[in-house]
Amino acid sequence: MSETKGSFTAASIRQEAQRLFAARGYAAVSMREIADAVGIRAGGLYNHFATKQDILRDLMTGHLGELLAAWDVTDPVNDTAEARLTAFARFHIRFHFEKPDAVFIAYMELRNLEPENFAAVEVLRRNYEGRLRAIFEAGAGKFCLEDSAVATRAMIAMLTGVTTWYKPGGRLSIDEVEEIYINMARRSVGLPALTKAPDEQGGTRHV
Repeated sequence: MSETKGSFTAASIRQEAQRLFAARGYAAVSMREIADAVGIRAGGLYNHFATKQDILRDLMTGHLGELLAAWDVTDPVNDTAEARLTAFARFHIRFHFEKPDAVFIAYMELRNLEPENFAAVEVLRRNYEGRLRAIFEAGAGKFCLEDSAVATRAMIAMLTGVTTWYKPGGRLSIDEVEEIYINMARRSVGLPALTKAPDEQGGTRHV
């Protein structure tokens, strides 16, 4: 098997496993079903992943690794803590909204990880939480927080929650929902809501 073909097959395995796990749950999906979805023999699956558990770990660590990398290039590190918090809320909602299956698995299938794999995933989760906690700590004195660790987990849970209920075509667009959540995030730490001013095209912009 060529390296290119092998990489393509591995990517297809991840894609189909993610789809099946999100639709039916990790425990209800077999390796044979994943192989069938990819269009390869069951034996061919083991050339890439020795166990179904390895696929689950790969999906979770891959998702969290992408999340961390994406935030690190988005973070306006030289801006104020207030601006960074707003940027974090906007980033988190948008990133997760675009990856509902990955988000579902990353949060709902933790219980199915074996201890060693759970530990590896937990390191990445803690690293991401640490990014937000650092923003809170940088804003000490400006943010109203009783406990930065609790506030971090509560805010991430709130922002991630958009993916559990929002459906396109409803009363509000994702942009409108995003703005509502950003303002809730700001108010939760004692910041005022974003205000809007007319832009040059007659629309609105944040100030």
